[in-house]
Amino acid sequence: MRVDKVDIEKEFFGFIEGQPVYLYTLKAGHMALSVMNYGATITAIEVPDRNGQMHSVVAGFSTLEKYLQPHPYMGVIVGRFANRIADGRFTLDGKEYQLSINDSPNHLHGGDSGFDKKVWMAEDPMIGPDHCAIAFTTSSADGEEGYPGNLSIRVVYKVTEQNEVEISYHAITDKATPISLTNHSYFNLSGFQKSRILDHELSINSAFFTEKNENNTSTGRLIKCADTAQDFRLPKKLGKDIDQLVSDRGYDHNHVIEGHGFRSVAQLVDPYSGRMLEVHSDMPGAQIYTSNWWDATLIGSQGIPYEKHGAIAIETQQFPDAPNHTNFPNAILRPGETYESKTRFSFSCQAD
Repeated sequence: MRVDKVDIEKEFFGFIEGQPVYLYTLKAGHMALSVMNYGATITAIEVPDRNGQMHSVVAGFSTLEKYLQPHPYMGVIVGRFANRIADGRFTLDGKEYQLSINDSPNHLHGGDSGFDKKVWMAEDPMIGPDHCAIAFTTSSADGEEGYPGNLSIRVVYKVTEQNEVEISYHAITDKATPISLTNHSYFNLSGFQKSRILDHELSINSAFFTEKNENNTSTGRLIKCADTAQDFRLPKKLGKDIDQLVSDRGYDHNHVIEGHGFRSVAQLVDPYSGRMLEVHSDMPGAQIYTSNWWDATLIGSQGIPYEKHGAIAIETQQFPDAPNHTNFPNAILRPGETYESKTRFSFSCQAD
């Protein structure tokens, strides 16, 4: 099934403290992406299964009100720094900074009021012969959540005739600051026709993962994936070894992506629907998280409860707690530099 044409539709989604929120639906190829300017949030990605049936393959809600209630970062842009910073502290250029603590004892995904809770400004849509795109901009003041520097951020979502969703990130600052931006979508390639993703087959371009301590933050050590539950160098069902991860209740680990530049990160296949997702990025890491703490209390836009292990997030990112580990890839943006990153989600379908 193809959408009629490359196009962008805009609809009013509600108000937040007097600010209007709009939902934009980008259509191209065999897919449609819906994204709103609150949190620059992906609310739906509709792609066909092997029989041509369209379903949204990401977790989300059908109303703005549900996004204003507590939820596990569904589809949002997180930042300034994705993942955790230990004790919310880091030292930069000889000065110690204390960030907000919102995941005790740590700082998580930008803090209490991160980028996921901002009403972003939408630029005019961009429509080409084989793609369409929408850009969102926002800013973060010096001292916000404890971070140094006035930061300006621009995120571009693009959908192509090749059934790709491409996310480009750009930022500049007037003081040195840590930065790691990612989108926190959760994928269930069955379109939530099956409530869990343990039969999904995952492969990751990774031979190492970053070790965690008892506070769920990086120790600084890289651990070989071989002979552990983290080994996805060859495709493996998510349910095969997940019961080994007792303390985390499932996968919640940062993988070191092999190679440099824009390259393959992971591939996810759902044998039930035939849908396949390929992820490419220029980021050094990817957090693999299997919705271990979902408890069926949230009802998604698909009309079903979101259960434990109901979806998987593949968060391309800098390494967790990178500002506190000199052996990790640099995650500091300085004045005069431009933060630029790109992640692409490519969708296709396998025959029976």
